[in-house]
Amino acid sequence: MEKNRFYVTTAIDYTNDVIHIGHAYQKVVADVLARYHRLVGDETFFLTGTDEHGSSSEQAAKRAGKEPKEFVDEISKKDKEQVDSLNISYDRFIRTTDPDHIKIVEEFYRKVQKNGDIYKGKYSGLYCVSCESYKTESEIIDGHCATHPTKELEKVTEENYFFKWKKYEPFLKEHIKKNPEFIQPEGRRKEILAFLDQGLEDITISRNKEKVSWGIPVPGDPGQVIYVWFDALINYISGAQDFWPADAHILGKDNLRWHALLWPAMLKSAGYELPKTIYAHGFLSLEGKKISKTLGNVIRPTELVEKFGVDPIRYYLIKFGPQREDADLSLGKIKETYNADLANGLGNLVSRVAKLCENITISDSTKTNKIVTELHTTTGTIPTLYSKAIENYRFDEALKLLWEEIKVIDHVIADQQPWKLKGQELLDVMQPAVDAIRYMNTKLEPFLPETAEKIKKQFSGKIKPASPLFPRLG
Repeated sequence: MEKNRFYVTTAIDYTNDVIHIGHAYQKVVADVLARYHRLVGDETFFLTGTDEHGSSSEQAAKRAGKEPKEFVDEISKKDKEQVDSLNISYDRFIRTTDPDHIKIVEEFYRKVQKNGDIYKGKYSGLYCVSCESYKTESEIIDGHCATHPTKELEKVTEENYFFKWKKYEPFLKEHIKKNPEFIQPEGRRKEILAFLDQGLEDITISRNKEKVSWGIPVPGDPGQVIYVWFDALINYISGAQDFWPADAHILGKDNLRWHALLWPAMLKSAGYELPKTIYAHGFLSLEGKKISKTLGNVIRPTELVEKFGVDPIRYYLIKFGPQREDADLSLGKIKETYNADLANGLGNLVSRVAKLCENITISDSTKTNKIVTELHTTTGTIPTLYSKAIENYRFDEALKLLWEEIKVIDHVIADQQPWKLKGQELLDVMQPAVDAIRYMNTKLEPFLPETAEKIKKQFSGKIKPASPLFPRLG
């Protein structure tokens, strides 16, 4: 039987600096999606990586006194280390300096050009290097970019190549209205439709090489380089050509317009299918403040993982992250959540059950039993509510369902008081309890893969007490 396919991507990160914890949420939830689809047997591909061309990387390299390629090589390597620290199971970490990506970008450009959607013209306007985008009046507050209020906007006047974006306005409106799953959550979809009502203008898709030299040369005109967004978006095809179209693009809300409006117009022009869903989450702040170098409050994923462990950070981000609205990360709340949900919750349950099984023989053959049947109605091995939550991008709800299962198992054990029993009576209570933990643990793996592997090993063969999964934090 042919497997279903699932292709998920995150946004790729600018190489003007190393990513921080604010970039971590999308990596973790995309990883949950990828691991879940592998769990249910889908042929899955997960793409992430770095966006390495453009003025932001070029200027950062200049400030560091390095050539652009040397600089982005270093940043990309460090970004990959940050992503790896979160146990992200990507299938490819793409770089927009990869030769195969450059080749596909050139081919894509020629297809759009052949379709008559590229022309040369003059442009004059304000450009935000941090966003790598030109700003309209509505996006400028007190002379600054609304997203980067401490950065100066650059006045740009150039002769560039333009993409006939406005031509695709009717197509975009129709597609978004007819396909409610295309942009999620629903609030973001409404924002994009409202933006479309203001009308689109054709967009410049190249920069003069005298102004920005670090980029892919425009085919047939080496005096121009391809605009960084036109280059970067194509990574979703070049990174996994055999899996296109993507089932899910996971990204921050600041990148939504490019993905929901420019990207589908580019794809339509070049003759490609559109992605199924673009999911845009909110921003993550730290202790109530925006994460920025200017404020000096940048924290890398590796720092938090070293302090709390990888799965506690994944757990916190999934439970409290900016799934729909903006969210805040608090070190005190991480510690509080760690002790309450992980040390006293899951960790304590596993320790209690393992200790009670120390002197009895538990079968490895898991059977449906009265504890398992108290959990959620199932189809196959994955509970319906759990599956629906993940497939509807409600990762927090899926996690909540697992912790309800933990509470059910805890309640049954407390009610039957197995510590007062011996022999067969003890076995009659603990076999179902172990089966229920194994049953729950299968569904835990996409969220807390390292913990799930430890539980799987501990509850295979002879069950013995082990070091606590989550030692309490003082």
